[in-house]
Amino acid sequence: MACAVLFFGIYLSCDSFASFNALSDSRVVFFNSFFNSLDAKNNDLFFSQQDALALETPDLKIMQDNTLCPISTPCVVSARTLGDVFGSTAIRKDIIDYVVQSGDTLQSVADFYKISVNTIIWANNLTTSSKLKAGDTLTILPTDGVLHVAKSGDNVSAMATKYKASAEEIIAFNSLTDSNDIYIGDILIIPGGKMPVSSSLANNNQTPLADNFFIYPTNGKITQGLHYYNAIDVANKCGTPIYATASGTIQRVKYGYNFGGGNHITILHSNGTVTYYGHLMTIFVKPGDKVNMGDRVALMGGGTGTAGDGLSTGCHVHFQVVGAKNPLSKFSIGTTLKLK
Repeated sequence: MACAVLFFGIYLSCDSFASFNALSDSRVVFFNSFFNSLDAKNNDLFFSQQDALALETPDLKIMQDNTLCPISTPCVVSARTLGDVFGSTAIRKDIIDYVVQSGDTLQSVADFYKISVNTIIWANNLTTSSKLKAGDTLTILPTDGVLHVAKSGDNVSAMATKYKASAEEIIAFNSLTDSNDIYIGDILIIPGGKMPVSSSLANNNQTPLADNFFIYPTNGKITQGLHYYNAIDVANKCGTPIYATASGTIQRVKYGYNFGGGNHITILHSNGTVTYYGHLMTIFVKPGDKVNMGDRVALMGGGTGTAGDGLSTGCHVHFQVVGAKNPLSKFSIGTTLKLK
């Protein structure tokens, strides 16, 4: 007796997904940059968790009291997968580091990403008369609006008033639980916001620090130089320990996609600076925990950090500093870091 199973009236072929290729513009370095160079033999663009999931064992069902029939789904497909493949109206939420090419203008870049020139100007502290130079890097927001770095006392209502935006949209776009779900150093997108004439990107001033204030966050090799937001990438094997670079308090622990940052944590330090550790496979701390310099806080992941999959960029930590100079910015790409 033949046995067939129909799921939601749709037949999904794994082979058709495997041949799908998108987001291949070589001029773009994504915050979750593994999208840029997919291995043609292992196209994991949408099925990025497959390395973390074992193949399903078929369920055995008794049919008509006399037939044993194995039943299993042909593919594990998430809502996000279907939206990316079939949905042309999906909202991009990646914050992108765009490398300027010869001949680029503010208008041409804005047109390419379907955002306003002002959005690019505000996110990069430029002016309307700024000239782009090949090789420069621009921060590209996923929607029109303003990039805001949270400081002490910030709340959604005040930000909505300052930028003439909707408080509800700020909460929804940034996946906040409520209007007070904000920590010092949080990087927030204000959709539809307008930068006040007298303002620029918040928290641009950097606190001078002693050379030994921070230690290295991990052992590994620097694979990407300074990029959004004041960040350096350090790569090593998946599961490599990540350490608190200075003593402080765990502020935010987030899991999931998170604008391409994946699983991440932030630590508030005594001088008001904040460090961010992104693309994590395992996290050992929770909000409110006190940590000392050198405490193990997480394990290194890869891709978006949600499965430790180590896609084309390999496993790495996205280490950024808010409010001070990134201590790793003095090293060139390819430098090997080793904790003493």
